Amino acid sequence: MKAKAVVHKEFRIGRIDDRVYGAFLEHLGRAIYTGIYEPGHPAADEHGFRRDVIEMVRELNVPVTRYPGGNFVSAYNWEDGIGPKERRPVTLDYAWRTKETNEVGIDEFAAWCEAAGTELMLAVNLGSRGLDEARGLLEYCNHSGGSRWSDLRIKNGRREPYDVRLWCLGNEMDGPWQVGHKTAYEYGRIANETAKAMKAFDPTLQLVACGSSHSFMPTYPQWEADVLDECYDNVDYLSLHMYFENYEDDYLNFLAKPVILDRYIQTVSGVIDYVKAKKRSKKDIYISFDEWNVWYHCRRQDNDNFKNWDWPAAPALLEEVYNFEDVLVVGCILNTFIRHADRVRIACIAQLVNAIAPITTERGGRAFRHTIYYPYLLASRHGRGESLAVALDAPRYDAKAADDVPYIDVAAVHDQAGKTIALFVVNKHPDEEAELTVDLAGFPSARLIEHILIHHPDLKAVNSADAPDVVKPQLQNGSVVEEGRVLCRLKPRSYNLIRLSV
Repeated sequence: MKAKAVVHKEFRIGRIDDRVYGAFLEHLGRAIYTGIYEPGHPAADEHGFRRDVIEMVRELNVPVTRYPGGNFVSAYNWEDGIGPKERRPVTLDYAWRTKETNEVGIDEFAAWCEAAGTELMLAVNLGSRGLDEARGLLEYCNHSGGSRWSDLRIKNGRREPYDVRLWCLGNEMDGPWQVGHKTAYEYGRIANETAKAMKAFDPTLQLVACGSSHSFMPTYPQWEADVLDECYDNVDYLSLHMYFENYEDDYLNFLAKPVILDRYIQTVSGVIDYVKAKKRSKKDIYISFDEWNVWYHCRRQDNDNFKNWDWPAAPALLEEVYNFEDVLVVGCILNTFIRHADRVRIACIAQLVNAIAPITTERGGRAFRHTIYYPYLLASRHGRGESLAVALDAPRYDAKAADDVPYIDVAAVHDQAGKTIALFVVNKHPDEEAELTVDLAGFPSARLIEHILIHHPDLKAVNSADAPDVVKPQLQNGSVVEEGRVLCRLKPRSYNLIRLSV
């Protein structure tokens, strides 16, 4: 199979916001307890945080981490998680039918963020609570002192404010499953009033309103239009979520699903533009795609389990075992965000540890990297800079999820400071090697640095604590540069990173 692409130095989509490589941690299953926090573990630091997990997170260079939910936040009282731990109440989480010990709250998680080298993206509860509780949390986190909530933070051991810049106004409020679910008008009103109050405290805060939970919601895309009609002037981002599944075990259909993501972003971008025009506004709103991942391996079984169990504390929940096939889909998702750098400014893989996550821990034992850790790592490490437009001519196929799907998926990033280009390329074809030629217009002195490959002959190959390196990146001799063109040989069913010095 042969394919061609053209990348031009001057044809830029936009600067990639580093926060596109963000993540998410929720009080869900073992994400927090025995995930990032496990006092008594051999690798635990003085605060109870697992150093082995922190090391893996720091390797990913996660710029921002969303917390504490997720569905959890819509019935969460943040005050339960502050002060002396022995005085904190044990509460029930209605979202996942579990006990919450509240050993980790805002102060502990902020400390973990500092240790892990990530900034805090904090969600407020607009489900069971509202504006006043959000105002109190903001004051607790960001005010220097001399008021009720800021003085309480100082009393609890943190003198300097956390200065959280990025705030989510609730979570998935369009979803009937959400505690405190609202209509678009109801939610738009409370989001707007909460945003007004928060910006009265600090007009430089960046606020994220809830968009659709996925593009198959019956209220999509009218939800976006109605919500923004109420709060456009006072928010900065619109949140979108999407998870990818392969229940049919249909490889090519699974690899076509990122096309739905592409159209989802395009549609919501159009809605944003419509509301902007309707309001005669000069202000731009961007997309925060703050939940995304592959999620289906244990989803149905988990759904049955948590509906029937008796409120356990930190149970195993949503602990997906990712395979090599998932690497290719995650690679295409990340490429889609890169290609929409002009619209998508924040994205958070959901989640980071144990629950639908690239990192898994054993209670009291080892931690290891799932297969999907690696495309996320490579994109975060080498996908920062300017997103370049890619003109692609490649064979295509039709699938149930989408028609006219290219077998080759490409994103290009120009790092002007490092004087490099990164080509992220997925060959989806199940059987055929691809010969991809990329013309590098405006980069006459390009030369190859390396070709990194993720490939395995078995689509269902997985990593585990006992065999952590079954699927991982390796150097490949599959590319050469000749006269301003890159000639790439791509294995069938492969994820590739071609790095060039320019």
